[in-house]
Amino acid sequence: MVTVKLFGTLRLEAGVKELHLEAGSIRELETLVCRKLRRLSPDCGISENDFRACLVAVNGARTTARTKLRDGDVVSFFPAAAGG
Repeated sequence: MVTVKLFGTLRLEAGVKELHLEAGSIRELETLVCRKLRRLSPDCGISENDFRACLVAVNGARTTARTKLRDGDVVSFFPAAAGG
């Protein structure tokens, strides 16, 4: 099982800051997180594309969608932010 932490607009839209799921890779996890969020809140507008646009870290180190996950990993999703 991995711990998923959501930040920024993802956290605001989802209404949760953390989930616990079983997944073998970041790409698989993106799909599972979307499904879980839709079950928790059918009005949630987050899609897999939103996750693919994020900076992703596993145990604090930046990573890619192909990264394999292990039991106990902490995966953080940081959406892009714009400012002026």
